[in-house]
Amino acid sequence: MSTYPEAQIPEKLFDDPTTEARWRARFSAPRVSLPDWARDAPQRSLYVSNVSGTWEIYAWDRERDSHRQVTDRPNGTFHGTLSADGEHIWWFNDTDGDEFGTWVVQPFGADGHREAVPGTHPGYPSGLELGARVTGLAMSTDDGVTVWVSRDGGAPEVVYQHEQDGGLSALSWDESLLAISHSEHGDSRHPALRVLRTDGSVVAEKWDGPGKGLDALDFAPVTGDQRLLVLHERRGREELLIWDVGADTETELRLDLPGEISADWYPDGKALLIAHTHHARTTMHRYDFASGELTDLPTPAGTVAGATVRPDHSVEYSWSSAATPSLVRALSRDGEDQVLLSPPGDRAPGSQPVGDVFVDVPHGPNDTVHALVSRPEGDGPFPTVFNLHGGPHAADEDRFSAYRAAWLDAGFAVVEINYRGSTGYGSAWRDAIEGRPGLTELEDVARVQDWAVKEGLTTPELSVVAGASWGGYLTLLALGTQPERWACGVAGVPVADYVSAYADEMEPLRAYDRALFGGSPEDVPDVYRDCSPLTYVEQVRAPVLVLAGDNDPRCPIQQILNYLDRLAEREVPFEFYRYDAGHGSLVVAETLRQVAAEIHFARRVLTPPMGR
Repeated sequence: MSTYPEAQIPEKLFDDPTTEARWRARFSAPRVSLPDWARDAPQRSLYVSNVSGTWEIYAWDRERDSHRQVTDRPNGTFHGTLSADGEHIWWFNDTDGDEFGTWVVQPFGADGHREAVPGTHPGYPSGLELGARVTGLAMSTDDGVTVWVSRDGGAPEVVYQHEQDGGLSALSWDESLLAISHSEHGDSRHPALRVLRTDGSVVAEKWDGPGKGLDALDFAPVTGDQRLLVLHERRGREELLIWDVGADTETELRLDLPGEISADWYPDGKALLIAHTHHARTTMHRYDFASGELTDLPTPAGTVAGATVRPDHSVEYSWSSAATPSLVRALSRDGEDQVLLSPPGDRAPGSQPVGDVFVDVPHGPNDTVHALVSRPEGDGPFPTVFNLHGGPHAADEDRFSAYRAAWLDAGFAVVEINYRGSTGYGSAWRDAIEGRPGLTELEDVARVQDWAVKEGLTTPELSVVAGASWGGYLTLLALGTQPERWACGVAGVPVADYVSAYADEMEPLRAYDRALFGGSPEDVPDVYRDCSPLTYVEQVRAPVLVLAGDNDPRCPIQQILNYLDRLAEREVPFEFYRYDAGHGSLVVAETLRQVAAEIHFARRVLTPPMGR
């Protein structure tokens, strides 16, 4: 195995003790996710927290207000849910963060787990639906997706299997119907829907045609009600429709809101909780079916990461803003809003708000690209990190980020760009990267950097390009295709050699890549070549730090080593941080080491004028 220059991890990132303590506290302060609860026992809940120093699953008995750590694994646990009766906890058991494994089950109040559904095979989780009598489970492997049904704890039966990507989306309240998402038409980015009886027979189909996806959210929570809540994009953005599966009729909900929409049912099936995203911020609303009235729910400016309606019609939601760390709150039926769940220990210190910038671009489908900008104190130009989000099916929002705050503490301005390919700005904006991924996004990044230089925020000599996952891919691609723009790069878990990555990555991502690139590397070799960072490695001249996990199924490590070998041949300065986990880490101490290595690397490259 080749030896690569190792990343430096400083004992202290800051000389000032107050600043040192503050940035560490933002990552290590106790946090919790939005709680889930058992369908038929809502007093029993489950959430994920970092209280132990690693993100693990916790059980919460609301009647007794007692909390218990359920899982305790070296690399953490993130995926879990409760049986319908609340008696058992299901959690996904992978190996060292590789995302490949099986569902296991254990009692709500006791330790010890066992395989949840013997007779199913391991894989990547593609959906789990737990009823009182029916369990639906889906797994993806290199052979495609399989969906099983188990009744009354009996042997599982295969009800759906296909080589193309898909998954299990919803189970009707009376446990007679399953909704599955599929891409039998060959485009996993724009899936179709099929509703099956639990014996596997087909009830209904829905597909809006090429380039228009459908996403099943949930069946109405009423026995005998066959209405399915569905996201569609028939008018160029995500909106809602109600599909009455039994009658095979649908009703589109045309709400007078400018952004994209998701929703959850109220428990009586007579209303919807609407989450509306526009310009990187969330508003919440109640939609009443009988009156057609849309009522605003009082939530502060920022981002709602998740929201759901309790049986008493209170709304529980997870909220944060760039300045305020996340809180799990409860909004009562009469409008009283209070903190629902606070883990023990001090809250994370706050940070600075973000400002909005809309930069003109000469191309469609929108005439501007939206960026979020945070500045340190003083006058520019500042050393500036252009932090590119992952996905690309994602977006930067006005939400709290300990990562953003650490760069600000270090004296950097931070620019986050919702380039073409991002969600929240319409279907055409999201899909504009198809057939030319990577290069398209970087045109938008260049426009925003041009704006930042013109406004005096930064200079190319002070510009750092950074990101993880898809953002790491864009970072390496930027260093090779825009070498004059960047002083250095920080690429976390990136795609570096796209052909090699395609061969080694998990099958659901291969399906995604085929839809994004227009086929496999054998089908469209020129597209993969033109959009792979490895193609441009000869043009890289700025130092780069690369971080990678040994067990990453999304951006496998061998293709990263291929890229580093080429950098080493050219004697381009680089450093490598290799860790024993998957596509990121759930261990707080590991996250601190990685962030310290990233900021320390950028400061050393930019010195002078950067100091401590």
